[in-house]
Amino acid sequence: MPKIDLYRSNFIAYLESKDQIKEPLNLYGPISYILHLGGKRLRPVLTLMATDIFGADYKKAMDAALAIEVFHNFSLVHDDIMDGAPLRRGKQTVHEKWDVNTGILSGDAMLIYSYQLLESYPDAMFKKLMHLFSKTALEVCEGQQYDVDFENRDDVSIPEYLLMIQYKTAVLVGAAMKMGAIIAEQPKPVQDVIYDFGLYLGIAFQLQDDYLDAFGNPKNFGKQVGGDIMVNKKTFMYLKALELGNATQIRELEHLFSIKPREAADKISTVKALYIETGAVAHTLKEIEFYTQKAFAILEQLPIDQSKKELLRQFGTSLMKREV
Repeated sequence: MPKIDLYRSNFIAYLESKDQIKEPLNLYGPISYILHLGGKRLRPVLTLMATDIFGADYKKAMDAALAIEVFHNFSLVHDDIMDGAPLRRGKQTVHEKWDVNTGILSGDAMLIYSYQLLESYPDAMFKKLMHLFSKTALEVCEGQQYDVDFENRDDVSIPEYLLMIQYKTAVLVGAAMKMGAIIAEQPKPVQDVIYDFGLYLGIAFQLQDDYLDAFGNPKNFGKQVGGDIMVNKKTFMYLKALELGNATQIRELEHLFSIKPREAADKISTVKALYIETGAVAHTLKEIEFYTQKAFAILEQLPIDQSKKELLRQFGTSLMKREV
């Protein structure tokens, strides 16, 4: 997909051009570090792609794309602190490389910077972008709080879990695409359709991420495989295993998710085996496919050429086949 590679490479070049490590170094150094750890650049690519697909110059969306990427990485810095995560994209997390206080403050500065980036747009467009951005930012915080709350609850339902990942992950994917439509000055109904496409794709993306957390290749995945299991996160697979398992399997799974052993390898392997035996893995893969196809079906409502719809389909398909 050469066009997508073009969006990504041009975005990375723009990010590099904006990179400034200034004083105080312990505030801006961590920001530069997290922004240069790599990653898929999914969200900024979607902003540029949406702008281009709707007939505007995608380079006009660079500041919005960077705002989305900076905000996303801000949320990762704070999430990693809350999760006590040692790795992000195969490297030390910010709070491990520096310390927790530095991670909190640098994350705060990233949040402010993400808003500043939108100031380059004309007033009317800026107001629309800010309304969407602020709404999305608050929803991401709500999703993170649900995620934290679920760790201490034994009655989390699958609909609650899907709502949590919608807020924590999917709304930012939807917003990334809608921002492109706003910059391309599309009417609101079209903005809303492309938002829904991103939303469903974002849900599928997070379900795939949950699957890879347990079953991904550690060399490719970039995070600690089994990390969700170690911290007793009630993912879709966990909830589905409780729904489908027999009494013995459910009892064993609930016990394993009530402990945090020092040596986690046995716990991870046992939980993964239970996920497979109960059919939870197969159901998770079906759910990923369901939301991917739901996103693709929405494309038919967009007033764009079939070739552009196909580009979006190809991108969505590549996300669901990824190993990282």
